[in-house]
Amino acid sequence: MLKHHPTPNWIYLGGLTLATTAGAINAVGFLGQHHQALSHLTGTVTVLGLELARTGYGVALHAFWILAAFFFGCLVSGAIIRQSSLRLGRRYGVALSLESALLLLAVFFLRRGANVGDYLAAMACGLQNAMVTTYSGSAMRTTHITGMVTDLGIACGHFLRGTEVDWFRFRMYGVLLLGYFAGALLGALGYERWGYDTLLFPALLSGVCGLGYTLVKHRDHLRSRANPRLP
Repeated sequence: MLKHHPTPNWIYLGGLTLATTAGAINAVGFLGQHHQALSHLTGTVTVLGLELARTGYGVALHAFWILAAFFFGCLVSGAIIRQSSLRLGRRYGVALSLESALLLLAVFFLRRGANVGDYLAAMACGLQNAMVTTYSGSAMRTTHITGMVTDLGIACGHFLRGTEVDWFRFRMYGVLLLGYFAGALLGALGYERWGYDTLLFPALLSGVCGLGYTLVKHRDHLRSRANPRLP
């Protein structure tokens, strides 16, 4: 049995865009000089442990700084937005604009072979992933898909047993999975042609989203001031 509830279209569009952004960034990370994931940390922590065991301290240090940069991005996001549940009116425009700026800086350094470019891209992913942690009681992550696949599997198992499940999860997680896959595909194709300049694509996506969100928020603020009785 499926449980339905209305979900604003901007939730789906925003999730699709952010997941596409993360997929593209991660593809560039894997195809780049260090072949390192940037949008999630499971593999990074594994590399850190492996390289320490093999005394590969240079690679281990690089993995550590990616981990630290991702964490710092989450910290900055928490300081900017302050709440974990998704809701229109919060400071997502500021966070998305900062993410865009970080990715532009990452391109600048990666073109010159500097490792700090990887750290800036990882920080951008951490900032994005921490922007939204829950919506309508469902955990949401836009830079990795392990949790979503797990939740989808659990929901499908409940459905087969005839237990009520939330249709929102099927749709939202499907959108996020599609976006991440599309981003990875576009990132790989772009890297083959443009190299690290491919990161300009997710930088543009996050920047446009940040600007668009800010304009919508400003418009709604003006409408509410003009007519305080509007919801």
